[in-house]
Amino acid sequence: MRVEPRDVGSVVHVIKRGARGTDIVRDQSDRMRFRSSLLLLNDSFMDPNWSDALEPLGNSTRPNHWPEHDPLVHILAWTLMPNHFHLLLEEIKEGGIAKFMQRLCGSMSATYNAKYAETGSLFQGAYRSKTVDDDMYLRYLTFYIQVKNILELFPGGLKRAARDFDHAWEWALAYPFSSLPVYASGISSPIVENARLLDLYKNRADFKKEAREMLLTHLEHHDDAFSALALEPW
Repeated sequence: MRVEPRDVGSVVHVIKRGARGTDIVRDQSDRMRFRSSLLLLNDSFMDPNWSDALEPLGNSTRPNHWPEHDPLVHILAWTLMPNHFHLLLEEIKEGGIAKFMQRLCGSMSATYNAKYAETGSLFQGAYRSKTVDDDMYLRYLTFYIQVKNILELFPGGLKRAARDFDHAWEWALAYPFSSLPVYASGISSPIVENARLLDLYKNRADFKKEAREMLLTHLEHHDDAFSALALEPW
């Protein structure tokens, strides 16, 4: 994998896919563990028994006996899919993204293998990444990561979602493994640091309107100027 130059303050789109396209989460507990890991592993402090503290975020956040949270990265947006995940990360410490991804993916592989009696890497090679250097690209990726990916799971797929967008939008908001509600509904999350993107999306009605327009545009033009940012064909 070619690693692009990045400095503190860089915003990076990251994707990590299961080996041979296989699922990286099989059940609800796997999905909940991934969500909790985004918070508990994004920390300069590393508890050797951190996995014992993993609980669904609805019941707890960080253990009270841990030091004050000192994140390695800012997670701006995220979505978990059955066989891959997307993250939009801001580098806030030198090497923070690389360290966070090593922790996250190493933990996922070890837990998956122990739970399902598998061996080897859960993932397909190194993670892919793309540095984002323009607000227009940030707007696109906010949509792509949080809306387009979720609506692929909507019954009937993207085309049906476009035809019945209001219904599909409410369905997407109920999907619990994404940061979409942070931007679309104003729900706070201990995982997400959204200050950098708030200026782009101050009005939730505008966010929904723009998401619909982007979906319609992409269904008409698949190979647009933003395709390289997606890090995957669609």
